[in-house]
Amino acid sequence: MPPTMASGMPTNTSRAEELKLLANEAFKAHKYSQAIDLYTQAIEANNDNAVYWANRAFAHTKLEEYGSAILDSTKAIEIDPKYSKGYYRRGAAYLGLGKFKEALKDFQQVKKLCPNDPDAAKKLKECEKAVMKLKFEEAIAVPQSEKVSIADSIDYHAIDVEPQYAGARIEGDVVTLDFVKKMMDDFKNQKCLHKRYAYQIVLQTREMLRALPSLVDINVPNGKHFTVCGDVHGQFYDLLNIFELNGLPSEDNPYLFNGDFVDRGSFSVEVILTLFAFKCMSPSAIYLSRGNHESKSMNKIYGFEGEVRSKLSDTFVELFTEVFCCLPLAHVINEKVLVVHGGLFSVDGVKLSDIREIDRFCEPPEEGLMCELLWSDPQPQLGRGPSKRGVGLSFGADVTKRFLQDNSLDLVVRSHEVKNDGYEIEHDGKLITVFSAPNYCDQMGNKGAFIQFEAPELKPNIVTFSAVPHPDVKPMAYANNFLRMFS
Repeated sequence: MPPTMASGMPTNTSRAEELKLLANEAFKAHKYSQAIDLYTQAIEANNDNAVYWANRAFAHTKLEEYGSAILDSTKAIEIDPKYSKGYYRRGAAYLGLGKFKEALKDFQQVKKLCPNDPDAAKKLKECEKAVMKLKFEEAIAVPQSEKVSIADSIDYHAIDVEPQYAGARIEGDVVTLDFVKKMMDDFKNQKCLHKRYAYQIVLQTREMLRALPSLVDINVPNGKHFTVCGDVHGQFYDLLNIFELNGLPSEDNPYLFNGDFVDRGSFSVEVILTLFAFKCMSPSAIYLSRGNHESKSMNKIYGFEGEVRSKLSDTFVELFTEVFCCLPLAHVINEKVLVVHGGLFSVDGVKLSDIREIDRFCEPPEEGLMCELLWSDPQPQLGRGPSKRGVGLSFGADVTKRFLQDNSLDLVVRSHEVKNDGYEIEHDGKLITVFSAPNYCDQMGNKGAFIQFEAPELKPNIVTFSAVPHPDVKPMAYANNFLRMFS
């Protein structure tokens, strides 16, 4: 009799091991989706091996699929409660979601199982520090109702510009194209913008964003075009390349950047100041949507907060947190195309008017319409399922079709997910994912893409591009030390 799994199915241990080795090779080559497929086949051949589940969890973590990583790690722990890597992988996945307290419990278990492992002791110590810091911040936090706007305390006119400063300057209150070009050129050469002008750009952008609704209507006149870009994630040199390929933002060449401007890449300050400066120069030349990374918790973990402290100041950290809460959540182009960062909803019957009425001036909640707009992902199956990320949900083609019909729309464009070709068309052509950070985190090898629409047809024309070189500053260079230990 051949051996059987707990499920009663026969095992094929040698085949499972072969598949695991192939999966390991794919993982080493940064082909994480392929690795997941191969680990899945190994699990199907023998699902009683904790190593396969923990390895698949690690691959999910690399794709930021933290919900799936937690499920796989938990299964590894169920199979072998003494398998330290199961707790380790789950702790790292909790960490990716900013759930430090849950991560701490798992790293305590790792230390218990491996008392003499210096690496386990070091990671536990870092996790304890992170949790202590979190508790301290919670203890001194001011209630939302009592919070005073940091923006109201800043007068950029009172900040002197030293005579020796040779960088880009704004004359008076008007941000000009010449200024933006000079600033981008300075950034390209790794020079800083004076804080006076940085404050001016961010504060002026805040005023504009605050006045907008949560759902913004965009009108593209017949014969005119409009470009939608996905996640840029602090990859400033790739942003410059988009402008090289497609022209600078202007009244006649308008753009929508669909969230996740910052984090991961280590030139996030340059990216956000460039996008905000174009917004100041010409509000209808560039539209900006909030992504799940335009939030305090993500910025604390994935690098933007550390980068802002390093390149600007602590005050700017607070200011960006405030301004990100002003970003609109969605855009509709010519009443035909909905553009959101993440995706659709856990309930049917959501109308555009419901999105318009969301009170967005807050940190993203962990459930509800705002959370789902920022975090959800499409799935190939019909219906709805749990999120592979651990936040939001997964939704099928039937959900997309029904939403479009209910709102008399033709198409959903979203971002939020790295795609090999920079884009993916799903749900019977009714949903397009666009991602504009090529070779994401300097290791994924993916292309970037943007979508051009021309009125009145608004037929999507997708343009793909490859990564360009950048200075030798690694992604996540300013990220939370603790998180870098696991990446």
